[in-house]
Amino acid sequence: MDDQTAAKLRQLDDAITRYVRPDTFPIAIRMVRAGEALPDGVRVPSQSFGENWIVCQSIGVARRYGWSIAVGRRDVICPLAAVAFGFRKPNDEALAGYTAVGMYCESEQAAASLEAATWRFEPGTYDYVCIAPLSRANFEPDVVALYANSAQVMRLVNAALYKHGGRLESTTSGRLDCADIVIQTMTTDAPKVIIPCNGDRVFGMAQDTEMVFTFPWHHTDEIIGGLEGTQKGGVRYPIPVAMRGTVTMPRRYQELMSHLKKRDGDE
Repeated sequence: MDDQTAAKLRQLDDAITRYVRPDTFPIAIRMVRAGEALPDGVRVPSQSFGENWIVCQSIGVARRYGWSIAVGRRDVICPLAAVAFGFRKPNDEALAGYTAVGMYCESEQAAASLEAATWRFEPGTYDYVCIAPLSRANFEPDVVALYANSAQVMRLVNAALYKHGGRLESTTSGRLDCADIVIQTMTTDAPKVIIPCNGDRVFGMAQDTEMVFTFPWHHTDEIIGGLEGTQKGGVRYPIPVAMRGTVTMPRRYQELMSHLKKRDGDE
């Protein structure tokens, strides 16, 4: 990684810390192409721990522990993620939505339709998905992602639209959010708002109060500029709620204050 990328990672992490204040580390995500070497210091669960980690679990570890993690074909035991990220070729059962029938869909037809709409990479394109906190990443990411509450995500949406306006468009199925976070963002080359899926809540420890905001790495300057610009414009986090004005106190409080004022000659 060159010095310019390292400086940009620090600048982005500083801007997110100052303007958004997420509870967990913002993360850098890189898809490692077939035959490409992993960045130094990245832990592969099957090699480092003798364990199999799935993608959402690895994201959770990176954003909560601050570790740099890479998972690939030998690690990912979630068949949906293994197929979506191209670590394994889909078979007929996968394409037919075998796991969705009775869980996410009432019929085989609906399950096949759900599966067909899933974001996917071509099999064999990538060997690993590499995830690290922005502050500790030693690689140039493809995608930046952060988990945040709805007000913080709103803040990021405002930043993303600051320069060009318009609207953000995202799709979701409430399932396989790892594909939405990485594959949808890379495929569409645009910022996204993602709803954590059931698996991310069970295995990645995503909380009920959290959403995900993602953007391609080359949008970094626009995001930083948008955060700064909207901050100056008055869109801030924590939200500066309207607190001024004379409030109405309970009746007995009012009576006591009246007695105090009368005694002190204020009435």
